[in-house]
Amino acid sequence: MTLCSTVHEQTRLIHGDTPCDALQRTPGPPIQRGSTVLLPTCEALYDGGKVTYGRVGLSTQRTLRDALRDLENADEAFLYPSGLTAITGTLLALLSAGDEVLACDTVYNPTRRFLAGTLARFGVTARYFDPADDAEAIRAMITPKTRVIFLESPGSLSFEMQDIPAIAAMAKEAGVMTVIDNTWAAGVLFKPLDHGIDVSIQSLTKYVCGHSDVFMGLAAAKGHAAELLASSSYETGWAVSPDDAYMAIRGLRTLRTRLTQHGAAALEVARWLEAQPEVRSVMCPALPTDPGHAIWKRDFTGICGLIGAMLEPASNEAVAAMVERLELFGLGFSWGGYESLAIPVDPQLAARTHKRSYPGPLLRLHIGLESVDDLIADLRQGLDTLSQETAAPQRKLRAAG
Repeated sequence: MTLCSTVHEQTRLIHGDTPCDALQRTPGPPIQRGSTVLLPTCEALYDGGKVTYGRVGLSTQRTLRDALRDLENADEAFLYPSGLTAITGTLLALLSAGDEVLACDTVYNPTRRFLAGTLARFGVTARYFDPADDAEAIRAMITPKTRVIFLESPGSLSFEMQDIPAIAAMAKEAGVMTVIDNTWAAGVLFKPLDHGIDVSIQSLTKYVCGHSDVFMGLAAAKGHAAELLASSSYETGWAVSPDDAYMAIRGLRTLRTRLTQHGAAALEVARWLEAQPEVRSVMCPALPTDPGHAIWKRDFTGICGLIGAMLEPASNEAVAAMVERLELFGLGFSWGGYESLAIPVDPQLAARTHKRSYPGPLLRLHIGLESVDDLIADLRQGLDTLSQETAAPQRKLRAAG
C-alpha cells in the first residue's frame, strides 16, 4: 500500500507495510499468523469457498493437514488442540441425543470420562465390550440406537489387540460407524482407514510432535464421516496455533526415523524383560508369546516404544520403590517423546467394566531414544529394588517367627 505524504505517522505505522518479495524457499514451511484475513472484495467476504478468518487455519495449518491426510490415506484431516479434543470432537460430530456408543473396555481413560460425563448428559449411552470379543460378539451387542463403535488397538495400558478389519467390515454391514484411537501406531505402523475404519484419531502430542512440548490432536476420516467432521469442526471452532502446527510439521520430518529407533529399542527391552525373574509376562504384540501377535503381524508394520510388563506379585509400595529408583526412566504421564518413562497402571484399571484379575502389578514403559544398554541397566537396578522391597517383609516375618 502506498500512502500519501499527508498521512500521519500513527497511521503509517499501522498501514505503511512495504510489499515484500516472494518468500525465500526454506526446508521448513513459513509460519503465517493472523486472525483477520484481508479480502479484495465484498463478494469474497461471504464466499464460503475461501478462507475468510484465521481460526479455520492459514497456510501453516493447511500444510500440516495435507501431510496428515496423506499419512492416514484420508479424504480429509482435522486438527484439534489436544488428543483428547480430537476424541471428544469426533464423538460430538458423529453422535446425537439418543444414540449409543459401543466402546472397547481398554480405551484411554479420559475417553471413558467423556462418555460417562458430557455425552451421558447429552443423552448418549455408552456400553463396553471386552477387548477379547470378536466381530460377531460385538455384532450381538448392536441395537437400533448404536451409532459408533470406538476402538483402540493395542488397548490402552494392557495392550490387547483387536481384529480391526473384521470389526470394521461387520460395522459397515450393520450401518454403524467405526472410530479408532490410532496413537500407538502414529499413522505409520497401521493404516486404519485402509482397513475400513471411518475415523482414525491420533494424539499428535505423542509421536508426531515427538518432543513432549506440544499439545495437538488429529481426526482423519473418509466419506460421510469426513463430511460430519467438517461441519462440526467449523461449527464448534476448534483451532490450533500456526506455531504449534509448525512444530508438528517439523516432527513429521523425522517421524519414521524416530519410530524405527523407538520400536527396535522397545523390542530389545521387551525380550530382555521376558528373561528377568521379577517379570511374569511382557505386553508387547511383536513378541511371539503375546496373545495378539498374530493380528499384529498381519496388520502392522512395526511397533512403537510403548510396552507393558506384568511383574511377579508385589506390594504397591514395592512397585513404587522400584519406579522411584529408576534414573533414566521419568515418572510421568504421556509418552511418544524422546525420553523414557515408567508408570504403575493398576489404579487406572478400576474403571473398567470387564474386570480382569492380573496375577501381578502392571507397569507401562515408554522406551525413548537413549542407549538401550543404559535403559536395561536402569531397569535392572529398579528390579533389584523391587526384589529387595518384596523380600524385606518376608525376612521380618521369618525373624519374628
